Amino acid sequence: MPSIEVKNISKKFEDSIAIQDISFKLDKGKLLTLLGPSGSGKTTILRLIAGLIELDTGEIYFDDLDVAQVPTEERNIGFVFQSYALFPHLPVSENIAFGLETRKWPKEKIIERVKEMLVLVDLKGKGKRYPRELSGGERSRVALARALAPNPSLLLLDEPLSALDMSLKDNLRKTIRNIQQKIGVSTIYVTHDQTEAMEISDQIIVLDHGQIIEQGKPEELYLTPKKKFTAEFFGVTNILSGKVVKENNRLFLEHTIGRILLPEKISAKIDDELTIAIFPQHILLSSKTQKIDNEFPAMVTGSIFGGSIVSITAETNHFPLEIHFTSSHLKNKFTIGQEIYLYIPVSSILILE
Repeated sequence: MPSIEVKNISKKFEDSIAIQDISFKLDKGKLLTLLGPSGSGKTTILRLIAGLIELDTGEIYFDDLDVAQVPTEERNIGFVFQSYALFPHLPVSENIAFGLETRKWPKEKIIERVKEMLVLVDLKGKGKRYPRELSGGERSRVALARALAPNPSLLLLDEPLSALDMSLKDNLRKTIRNIQQKIGVSTIYVTHDQTEAMEISDQIIVLDHGQIIEQGKPEELYLTPKKKFTAEFFGVTNILSGKVVKENNRLFLEHTIGRILLPEKISAKIDDELTIAIFPQHILLSSKTQKIDNEFPAMVTGSIFGGSIVSITAETNHFPLEIHFTSSHLKNKFTIGQEIYLYIPVSSILILE
């Protein structure tokens, strides 16, 4: 399996820039996810790597081979399209065999390989069925089996689960990840779903408007995002902006809710505009036993029971904060209009760019 290196690639369609100056590297046998909203350039990058569209500028390497001039069919890529692109007039077994036949595999090996693929994607006994006779999840498995059958050096998946309901997504996400790790095929996966990206990836690249916003391991991007866009995309709801002020040799963020003490080791200076993020689960209730930094009065304006999590919204000086609790018995502890005190630990504050 090759490593993949993308160097400064750009693509423009008429007057619209699809992607600009994109660079990243995928190590052998790893799964990298391109994550971002619609129109961020994810699928364009996938199609450029596959050779389905031509680069304007930049280079793409499979190991040390520049594949810019290598035809798609010679790049040894397996591609799972969002629509699955199955042949409706062919049964499952022939759909899976299609790529093997075009590569002129011997008939006996094709039969053997198709059987292996049916077992691998848990479709044993369904080789004679047609796509119309399968569920959405089963069609996804057929598309995956067809892409993997010729032993590709690189697997590309373009939002393969987007048309499925939540329970099927969860199941197939695990299936795809288990198969990818078992085979060890280098994989690039496209999705707009951050949960999907976190569960399936070794590395994530966050994209917006054709540019890389941030990249790193799933736990890094979720727990310690550096960019405001990344924090918002991963669901951090408490994002506060204001001016940096100094008081008693300590730095604070001047905000609607009050002055928020900032971590000691930050590069911000007095009068700088600063944005911070606070995870809902990191905000604590305070008993107001003594006046402490980062303690603020608030009024409960909403409470939602979400199973293992109780989410409340509380306003401080008309600014809403979201707070999460894990104990379900807290559901009935809060009433609309109830006055509470919130405490924001300094250690929980993330500084965003």
